Amino acid sequence: MEVRLIPRDHGPAAVPEASVRVRWSVGPAGAVTLSPGCARTGERTVVCGTGVLVAGQAGEEIRLGVRLRVPAPEVTLEVETAWNGGVTDPDRTNDRLRVLVLPTGDAYSF
Repeated sequence: MEVRLIPRDHGPAAVPEASVRVRWSVGPAGAVTLSPGCARTGERTVVCGTGVLVAGQAGEEIRLGVRLRVPAPEVTLEVETAWNGGVTDPDRTNDRLRVLVLPTGDAYSF
């Protein structure tokens, strides 16, 4: 499974540095391919730094590659803000995303 994340700052202010947490419902088999600035923090969890996020713009793409330990009919992928750089966020509703991934071979975009 390949996960590509593009963090975005919806404003109103720039974020000097933030981090995003990615968690799988099924543990990976062995190593996870990580983008620079990412680290495994648990069996099923990775945290990645976003770098500077300019208000109203997309940040740098984060890529994670994982092979799951067991074949699963479905996997839940959770993506959430782990740290927002201390910036006040007027809309916390977009800080968390939960996706059901089915083994169809199709690409998903959210």
